[in-house]
Amino acid sequence: MSKAAYKDHLGRPLVAVTGMGVVSSLGQGTKDNWAALTAGQSGIHPITRFPSEGLSTRICGTVDFIPVPVPVPNAVERSFAFARETTIEALAQAGLSGDFGGPLFLAAPPIEPEWGARFDLGDRVKPEQMNGNAYEQFLAVLREQADPAFHEAALFGAISERLADMFGTRGLPVTLSTACASGATAIQLGVEAIRQGRTDRALSVATDGSVSAEALIRFSLLSALSTSNDEPEKASRPFTKDRDGFVIAEGAATLVLESLETAIARGARVLGIVSGCGEKADDFHRTRSSPGGAPAIATIRAALEDAGLSAEEIGYINAHGTSTPENDKMEYLSLSTVFGERMANVPVSSNKSMIGHTLTAAGAVEAVFSLLTMATGTLPPTINYDNPDPAIPLDVVPNVKRDATVTSVLSNSFGFGGQNACLVMSAEPA
Repeated sequence: MSKAAYKDHLGRPLVAVTGMGVVSSLGQGTKDNWAALTAGQSGIHPITRFPSEGLSTRICGTVDFIPVPVPVPNAVERSFAFARETTIEALAQAGLSGDFGGPLFLAAPPIEPEWGARFDLGDRVKPEQMNGNAYEQFLAVLREQADPAFHEAALFGAISERLADMFGTRGLPVTLSTACASGATAIQLGVEAIRQGRTDRALSVATDGSVSAEALIRFSLLSALSTSNDEPEKASRPFTKDRDGFVIAEGAATLVLESLETAIARGARVLGIVSGCGEKADDFHRTRSSPGGAPAIATIRAALEDAGLSAEEIGYINAHGTSTPENDKMEYLSLSTVFGERMANVPVSSNKSMIGHTLTAAGAVEAVFSLLTMATGTLPPTINYDNPDPAIPLDVVPNVKRDATVTSVLSNSFGFGGQNACLVMSAEPA
């Protein structure tokens, strides 16, 4: 290949994906996940991690099959375990061993002490510390009774530091949390580092093992979760008329990113190109999108422009597709505005119909599935599509997978707090 073939339309290094790893409620590893996803299987199940009697939502997509070797597993330990396993898989596929030698960008869930730990701390508060300010009491106890294990369990950067030590990444690891857009943002940061010439390779990881009673209750109070408890596998119903909320889930994904030139030079197998990234903020509401969808529309257009592609060149869309009434409606508005009359003929499916919403990990998990779509020529279905919403006339690849040759994919991630991120991924250039 000529030197020019390693550059994009703006003269920046093309960024290749050479390794991928994934964990979801469907299983561990890209092979098992892809087989289950394309078969239309659901990973949603009743909650067993904690008592759920009396709760309005009693279903989830937790990952309970990966050992977490600590006496009381918490969000940090689970998230680390998932990220460790996906990174091992991704590096093996990329053919890399020893120290990775590039930066680490990690998307991780917001870290908070779980209820049991808080109650334990409350028992340590002295009478003179009872000043009515719970946060000050919390800090006072930590200062006087240092507890390294508890400190690690409540330290936002703990996961990335352990991953950096384990895999030999370069420099200070970056930990980020941009709500449901976090996984896509971690990939974007890796892409930008390579494009700017700061590194030849980067490790982008996204993980979320934060499903707890408190998390479930918080989302329930926002009326965001499905309450279709009787048939868990049918609870996530993106783009249908009877959708009633998302299903909270866990998972992780790792992508090894390299400049295409570096990957080709070392004989690596190129799994695809991350050709475009778009990111825009929405300040309308903490959980709702702007009524006109302008920020989401701008994010999609920014990703296409960054990739140097038009909407006509996108062959498939991996939707954010949460199964909430508001999100699905706004995503359709955004897509139909950008794609116009062609929208009805562009296949759009939601992986969340099967794996649930993996929150911080979602953007990266769905990026892996988007790359597999191009590599295998198979479009995963949107399951539970039995009662179409006439206000959202999309081709959602209903219920059954479809064979199709796709060379460019748009993957959407729209998060609470106005965090919007979109990725465009393309097949390897000829």
